[in-house]
Amino acid sequence: MSERSVPDFDLAIIGSGGGAFAAAIRATNLGKKVVMIERGTIGGTCVNTGCVPSKALLAAADARHIALDSGRFPGIVASAGPVDMPELIGGKRALVETMRAGKYVDLINDYGWELRQGNAAFSGTADGPALEITDADGTVETVRATHYLVATGSAPWAPPIDGLAGVGYLTSTTAMELDEVPQSLLVLGGGYVALEQAQLFARLGSKVTMLVRSRLASAEEPEASRALAGVFADEGIRVVRRATVTAVRTDQSTGDVVATATVDGGQQEFGASKILVATGRRPVTEGLNLAAVGVDVGGKGEVVVNSLLTSTNPRIWAAGDVTGHREFVYVAANHGALVVENAFNNAGREVNYSHLPRVTFTSPALAAVGMTDKEANGTGISCQCGVVPLEYVPRALVNRDTRGFIKIVADHNTGRIVGITAVAKDAGEIAAAGVYILEAGMTVDQVAHMWSPYLTMAEGIKIAAQSFNTDVSKLSCCAA
Repeated sequence: MSERSVPDFDLAIIGSGGGAFAAAIRATNLGKKVVMIERGTIGGTCVNTGCVPSKALLAAADARHIALDSGRFPGIVASAGPVDMPELIGGKRALVETMRAGKYVDLINDYGWELRQGNAAFSGTADGPALEITDADGTVETVRATHYLVATGSAPWAPPIDGLAGVGYLTSTTAMELDEVPQSLLVLGGGYVALEQAQLFARLGSKVTMLVRSRLASAEEPEASRALAGVFADEGIRVVRRATVTAVRTDQSTGDVVATATVDGGQQEFGASKILVATGRRPVTEGLNLAAVGVDVGGKGEVVVNSLLTSTNPRIWAAGDVTGHREFVYVAANHGALVVENAFNNAGREVNYSHLPRVTFTSPALAAVGMTDKEANGTGISCQCGVVPLEYVPRALVNRDTRGFIKIVADHNTGRIVGITAVAKDAGEIAAAGVYILEAGMTVDQVAHMWSPYLTMAEGIKIAAQSFNTDVSKLSCCAA
């Protein structure tokens, strides 16, 4: 790099979500000069349109459902009136604004990196990559850095369905801004976003129908799909499997949205007042001009990275959803910190998802860590599995809700646990405990004999381990 183009910054970050902030914090702690470029609202998907607002609304819907479902407890009678949607959405917005300020905006000044508001695009120069930043007034600023991090996240994606663009479909982002609860709702998709949104609106009062290409939570254990299907049926959510939507239109007489789908080889129509498309997300890379600096993208627009998170240009890195990797904010944050360690400390750290926990915030929740039975068998492991219905977990009994299970996948030859899945209240905590079990390389026998507090849901992990060698239906309470 010539003297005339000495970099302005050590690290230039495009985006301001979890991965961007993790990188900026780590880099400034190392004494590096950092600039962050954001074209929209500070904070990225998680705080603005993803984790925080969706889980806030799910918690509110759960509170209403608990009132309506109070009859499962003898002697308790409660009721719930219609939802004041503007008030609910207003509360959600206030929470988002508070968290955005405290966890994102205020930290920029606390740590002291620079912020630019505008659109960033790469340009190739004789001295390597540079960024052209165009602000709202059209003013262009050129920024040069030693390293660049693309952390632009992902956005909801809609498949090319005939007529879909003309019906004003909802996404997981726009659905959380509605000013009234839809009388009825079609949900396209069966993944975690579709599951959460379907139950959210059903519990707020919508009549919900899900059109699912294969099965619910198809990447997880089949027991999870069956358990959630039962839960949804109990709550009046209709799940139509093996449904491929081919066309969408507006019924001119009713104003409803009508979806035509192929179901088990035949054509069926499904109508509702609104349709929500939850068929996945796509990395946001359009407009970055990555080709100009030799950065390859994949078939879905993702930045192609190696295990160190370097792109095909060694000075340009990527983190979070834009890589096409697992779409969790804690993955993005891990990526951001890892990039800084590799870029400035030559740490050589590689991404490792073998013990990555994953949670779908339905109620009861679906959570897992490690491999499923199918995945373990696919790697050549001779598997042994233990599945315990929640009716054998004392915490579920006192909760008066035994819908769900806990499953352990173990190596038959060594007893080492390689995967845990649960559908249960607080299943995320089960997955968190599972991370430590898998990291420690614990065996079924070790877990079956470890301490576990009575009347916790996590005790179910121990009971599932005991099920490998014991008839758990004949255990006494807190039996060792």
